[in-house]
Amino acid sequence: MRQSTEWADARVQRVTALSPTVNELEIGTADGAQRWTPGSHLQVQVTLPDGRIDMRHYSLVGQPDGACYRIAVKRTDPSRGGSRFMSALQAGDRLRVLPPNNHFECPPGRTPTLLVAGGIGITPMLGMALALAERGAPLRLAYAARSQADLVYADRLREQLGDRLATFAGDAGQRLDLAAEIALLPADAQLLICGPLPMMQAAQAAWAAAGRPAQRLRFETFGAGGALPAQAFRVRLPRHQLDIEVPADRSLLEVLEAQGVELLSDCRRGECGLCAVDVLAVEAGQIDHRDVFFDAHQRSEGRQLCACVSRLCGPGATVVLDSAYRPDGG
Repeated sequence: MRQSTEWADARVQRVTALSPTVNELEIGTADGAQRWTPGSHLQVQVTLPDGRIDMRHYSLVGQPDGACYRIAVKRTDPSRGGSRFMSALQAGDRLRVLPPNNHFECPPGRTPTLLVAGGIGITPMLGMALALAERGAPLRLAYAARSQADLVYADRLREQLGDRLATFAGDAGQRLDLAAEIALLPADAQLLICGPLPMMQAAQAAWAAAGRPAQRLRFETFGAGGALPAQAFRVRLPRHQLDIEVPADRSLLEVLEAQGVELLSDCRRGECGLCAVDVLAVEAGQIDHRDVFFDAHQRSEGRQLCACVSRLCGPGATVVLDSAYRPDGG
């Protein structure tokens, strides 16, 4: 189903500090909260420090109540500006939002399920865990964070799930062992995961190493952090006669769109692969793949990259690309 593109006026009804860096926001519109399902996200307009209007996606927390939308936002540093804007909001502030959309549906039925959440990746998992529990599906939720304070919904989940919840706090010396978690699953189980990029890629590797079917692993990312810090880099597109710089605070996709290069895109988080472009040459530096669409082998080959999240790093970083779009119709 196509998502509505009609922005609605909204108001922050309540802000609750869940930790020193995470706020839960209750957001209302004049028509109340539209129907949504666990795994849905809310698209919000944000104002960046340079005055540009941009968009961010935030997973809806819990289960729908028809009254308001709840999201939880973690303030990150460094930030491209979205989390800074959202973390400064107070009750009464106005926003613009799109109706909820879902690219990460909780599958129906009672399939044995391992849910894995890393840090603020708990936001879609909370509703999924509650929905699966209501159905009587066998489930386990493994929730990992850097510190005990970052396990923001642990108390609520433990009340609902009991020993089906396992938490892992880095500051307590606890570590989530993905391979061990996967080994405990029955053959027909599925894995749903949301977390930072290294966790996603580790899950992909562990799932494949266990011989599990790829279609039973589903994931959602909450950021595009890479292995290396973001820096400016150059990109050349000979077919379009372009030689441009991608600033450290802009994505390649954003810059190409601003130059009139038409690319397909959807998730803008390195998940769907629609914005993949061909790499003709890396003239300097190296590709920092920040996607979960390509597998490890494809990333190592470096024949394509996802324009929404991937970057170039290193001295004089320059890449030569070819987009699928042909301005001459050829």
